[in-house]
Amino acid sequence: MIASEDARLESLGYKPQLNRVLGLFANFAVAFTYLSPMVGIYSLFVLGVGTGGPAYVWLTFLPVIGMLFVALVFGELASHYPIAGALYQYSKFSVGPRFGWFVGWFYGFALLITVAAVDTGVVSYVTALTHNWFGWNLNPAGHGTILLITLLLLAIQTTLNTTGARVMGNVAKFGVYVEILGTLGIAIILAIHGFHHGLGFLFSSQSVQHASHNPLGLNFHGNWLGAAVISVLAPVYIFYGFESAGDISEETKDAGRHVPKAMRWALIWGGIASFILTAALLLAMTKHDPVGATIKGGGIPFILGQLPSWLQDCLLLLIIFAFFSCGSSIQGAGGRLVFSYARDGALPGSSWISRVNTRFKTPVNALLVGAVITVLFCLLVYVNPGSNYHIWFVTYPANVNALVSLVSFGVSGIYLSFLLTVIAAIVARARGWEPTGSFRLGKWGWPVSIVAAGYLGAMFLNVVYPSGLSSARAFVNLDWITLLIIFVIAVLGVAYLFAARPDRNVERHLQGTVEPPEAPAVVT
Repeated sequence: MIASEDARLESLGYKPQLNRVLGLFANFAVAFTYLSPMVGIYSLFVLGVGTGGPAYVWLTFLPVIGMLFVALVFGELASHYPIAGALYQYSKFSVGPRFGWFVGWFYGFALLITVAAVDTGVVSYVTALTHNWFGWNLNPAGHGTILLITLLLLAIQTTLNTTGARVMGNVAKFGVYVEILGTLGIAIILAIHGFHHGLGFLFSSQSVQHASHNPLGLNFHGNWLGAAVISVLAPVYIFYGFESAGDISEETKDAGRHVPKAMRWALIWGGIASFILTAALLLAMTKHDPVGATIKGGGIPFILGQLPSWLQDCLLLLIIFAFFSCGSSIQGAGGRLVFSYARDGALPGSSWISRVNTRFKTPVNALLVGAVITVLFCLLVYVNPGSNYHIWFVTYPANVNALVSLVSFGVSGIYLSFLLTVIAAIVARARGWEPTGSFRLGKWGWPVSIVAAGYLGAMFLNVVYPSGLSSARAFVNLDWITLLIIFVIAVLGVAYLFAARPDRNVERHLQGTVEPPEAPAVVT
């Protein structure tokens, strides 16, 4: 089987260099821990319940179903192109070198920004645990504290990721067990401790759509559907990362069959775990003024405060490891993308970046480059203007550090690169592409691709739409800031593309494969 997989890789123009040691569960584990229901819910619960009330739990199914269509499209591409770099490679072969390069450009920035967001997001939990155990009073908002903890976490993640795909897979596997304990386990514990509401509570909004009852001070003018458009972003910000199963295709046994399955499993089980934990947290909220008291009390820590202190410490450990394994999986996927890019000569210093460690069979230099860029993003916590800063018609709000403003691009950049990849699949299908992998959509290829593109387009607009700093949307999107960041990254990409012409190196590689650019998906 490995011989046939390596032969397929060589037919696409690549010499097998990475260690093919990951099975289905390890591949699934990397995708699942990147998606990470724990990290998503413990970060976004306040957003969801504060804008949609308890009924926001049902919005979980919208991104899960929408992304399942996307996963089907990606699964077909991954089965046909089992190559490290996933979205970049799919788009490159489907449309052409320049289009693929841009998809990888946006996707790479989004991945590295997400690593920075995840690793800095764990700081408050680490400081809480060190306070409980050692009596330390570290300031979770202090720049020095954020940088120190993040650098330590990133150093451990990078070290483990460079020591082999098997180590990365084992960390992810343990992360899956942690996710089970931190979602289903906590739900069971809360149920045993006693819920304060019946199941009917999950269908109520608690009037958060009215300004007088909204604990975040938001005004949806009594329209719950308007509130739901914002509230759905809480699960939308969770359900991606499954595509990382394709980033590690060259290290996965029987990748053509296992990667598509791992993508779907990560979404389905992530959706089930997220729904159960969110529902349990909602039912465990206080009887009196449940939404207001919970948000004013600090969100999930307020709900879990009813549990014994030793159990709270155990939960803090689970949360910290969930953040750690999530960041490790994202970094691993990002490193494979950087390696795949460099292997095609698409980056400056490509020959050095694309080197594979002879002992560990991992793209060590690519991982190091990704870690350095992540550190630079983390330094943006120091950029924190004390007053509003005006750039033409764009206003950067006071007291918002630059890293926070980048987090929304971590999501919008993912959705943009997903959308461009699905469009690439549609273009390939229109050109007569006939997939030959183990997983094929057959006659469902067109409708599935169209629904996937529609979902991604709608949610991309929902994430980036600039409705003003005074609107309810400003709670998650800083008006024009997200679009400005996308514009800046696009301009930088165009400038580099025309100055260095990396697409020519990519095109030269394509011309040496059995699937030339003019007929990108027809195997001869």
